[in-house]
Formats: sequence, C-alpha cells, structure tokens
Amino acid sequence: MLTDHHSHILPGIDDGSKNVKMSLEMIRTLKEQGVERIVATPHFYAHREDGIDAYLQKRQNAFDALMQQNPAVSNIILGAEVAIERGISELDGIQKLAFQGTDYILLEFPYTSFANWMIEEIENITYNFKLTPIIAHLHRYTDDYSKEQMQSVLALNALIQFNNEVFETWSGKRFLKSVISSGHEILFGSDTHNMKSRKPNFDLLLKKAKPEWIERSNSVLDKPNVHI
Repeated sequence: MLTDHHSHILPGIDDGSKNVKMSLEMIRTLKEQGVERIVATPHFYAHREDGIDAYLQKRQNAFDALMQQNPAVSNIILGAEVAIERGISELDGIQKLAFQGTDYILLEFPYTSFANWMIEEIENITYNFKLTPIIAHLHRYTDDYSKEQMQSVLALNALIQFNNEVFETWSGKRFLKSVISSGHEILFGSDTHNMKSRKPNFDLLLKKAKPEWIERSNSVLDKPNVHI
C-alpha cells in the first residue's frame, strides 16, 4: 500500500493546505500518483499552541471538514510534525501526537545550529513516553550538521523519514543510500503543502527509487507495533 508518511493536507491548520478545495486537489493528485494511504502531519509548535488538547481539536475539525467532501483517498491517519523545542519532552500528553493507533511520532529538528539538548529531548520522548521517534526529512540537514553531529542523530533509536525531493540531487541520493545501508528503517513522504511550490511528488519517488526501498517504507505501518 503506497503510503505518504508526511503531508500537510488538512485544511487551514498550518502553512499547508489553505482550504478544503486545495486539500481535495492535493489528495486527488496523490491518488493519481498511486498513493492509497496518507498520514496527515500538520505542524505542532508547542510555543504557538494553547496546549495539546486545543491542537487536537483544531486537527479534528479540519479532518472532519475534509472527510465530509469524500476525498479521493479516505485512508487518512492523523498525526503531527512535532518541532523539537527545549522542554518538549516534558509536555504532558505528547503521546497523543503520535500517528493514530501507533507509537510512532514524527519529530522535526529546528533550523538552527545543532545542539546536544535536541538529542536529549528525543531520547526523553523515546524512553519516558515509550514512543518510537521518526526523524523528519533528515536529508535537509546534511549541509548544516557535521559528520559527528549527524552520527549522533543516526545513533538514536529512530526511523528516518525522507521527502521524495531527496531524489532531486546526487548528494541526497547518496545520503539516502548510506542510511539504508546502515540498516535504519526508512519512510517516504511528500511533505506536500500546496499544489504549486510544494505539490505532491510521488511520481518522482516511483520513477527514481528502487522498488525494494518503496516496499520497505510502505511496510512500516503494517508491522507489529513494537517499541524499538
């Protein structure tokens, strides 16, 4: 089952889809590209929200508005793209942001200089809440993190998520291959936000990725949900 593990298809909740019409178009395009299952991962920034429950209500309202219009893909799993901030691991109820029905939680590194506290926050989330972290689009940080810093990220008990855009550059493909060779579980996602600058791109994945890589990604959510 071709799965988009990272998307911003829910209408009006973050910097992704602006309205239901746009969401329907994005989902229809994903369907045309072969996607049968979508994980909706709107941004969660703790410092911007009035708590997790308020965020979850906004997410549910957006989801309900979308589903009332019978989107082309109905198999939509609710999740979040959680920004790593100082103290995020102490946020009560953070487990509610995991992919629906699983212990997988998608975490995004901040676009700032690497710091050890980021690793500590992920480790605390992993062990205090018994969650399995997924590191969002790690390939975006290869130019900013040193080899040692990147190794500290890869040393985490985490899955690594790649945006399909990784196939647009030679360096991105090289990094992807190195992560796969190291034995990490991988996930692919469009990280689609709209139909222009951040449009669905599973056509790129299907054209460039090895079938076994795609199969490896698609199988993750179908495996027994065992904490790593």
